[in-house]
Amino acid sequence: MKKQIILMLLISIIFSSLTNAQSKISPKKTKPVPAGNDTGAIVSKLPVTFVELGSVKCIPCRRMQPVMASIEKKYAEQIKVVFYDVWKPEQQEYAERYGIKLIPTQVFLDKDGKEFFRHEGFFPEGEIDKLLQKRGLKVRSGG
Repeated sequence: MKKQIILMLLISIIFSSLTNAQSKISPKKTKPVPAGNDTGAIVSKLPVTFVELGSVKCIPCRRMQPVMASIEKKYAEQIKVVFYDVWKPEQQEYAERYGIKLIPTQVFLDKDGKEFFRHEGFFPEGEIDKLLQKRGLKVRSGG
């Protein structure tokens, strides 16, 4: 049992380090999500929408949950954070819509719904902070 846990941790660490290199790839552009779409489409007039595509059953995806909560708290009225569990049948369409190859994938949209950045794999909070602050977002005091 202990060996299995260690093996799973090693696989997660290797997977995360390999997928972090994916952030150097030019982001794939997606079409803006149309307003008023009844499929749970996210359109926000906030400066940034952070879309996390993953699953609650995926270990690296679960590691992203506290990161997303912290980002949402720190940047409050400047960002909308959305999570799609693409392993659920009713949310699989988002995997296709955003053209994801692996989970977790983070997609960052501007206020017009246009993608400006994409990352595959676990995305450390500090790196997300750098990205958001480069876009002009400010950490909320006390956040």
